[in-house]
Amino acid sequence: MADALLELRNLRKSYGALVVTDDVSLSVPTGEVHAIIGPNGAGKTTLIHQISGLVPSVSGQVLFDGQDVTRLPMHERVRRGLARSFQITSVLPGFSALENVSLAVQARSGSSYRLFGNAARERQLNEPAMECLNLVGLGARAQIQAGLLSHGEKRQLELAIALATEPKLLLLDEPLAGTGHDESRRVLDVLQRLRSHTTILLIEHDMEAVFSLADRISVLVYGRLIATDTPERIRANPEVRSAYLGEEEMA
Repeated sequence: MADALLELRNLRKSYGALVVTDDVSLSVPTGEVHAIIGPNGAGKTTLIHQISGLVPSVSGQVLFDGQDVTRLPMHERVRRGLARSFQITSVLPGFSALENVSLAVQARSGSSYRLFGNAARERQLNEPAMECLNLVGLGARAQIQAGLLSHGEKRQLELAIALATEPKLLLLDEPLAGTGHDESRRVLDVLQRLRSHTTILLIEHDMEAVFSLADRISVLVYGRLIATDTPERIRANPEVRSAYLGEEEMA
């Protein structure tokens, strides 16, 4: 396997006596689309929080691009190329799609504009922002107020915002959550395009999407990884089928 862009070593998170992630070790090489699946309450979102720096780990290490980032805050991990999206969309509804992405470009570049409106009017911000919007299929919706976009379009916009930070690794927490069939197909098409631009680690409950998109899949159950393998081998793994895939009717 290629050198790991992301490596988790014995990562653990607990809240009092409740252990949420337990001794999780995982490697994600550059260029891979890696999915984490598991039943509700398995600790998947907490694990993404630990990787992104949103919550601290009790023990273990997060290595990113060859450096130990375990104790770095979230914004510093983003600066190093580790971006994420959330289960619930986090766009600014009163600003246009272009303004939302331009603000992310502004944050990445360190520009010192005083007002959000100024940032959106600056050519050096708008041009890369438009590139991100075009990549996710929202170029024609650039001037639409984000609050007026459909739920699926908001998911696409969130991906564009994350891309504006020029990530080496994109962490996605249920990118298809709440989308209908057509919207989910559009978002999945976007993710297929993004795989040539960045490494992706995602949580997703849509098993059809996971098995069509992922190069490898890790299965988290009660905070512990029980398997990491190719989609074909995960589908055929009896322990995985018993613990999770059987519930999802992945016959």
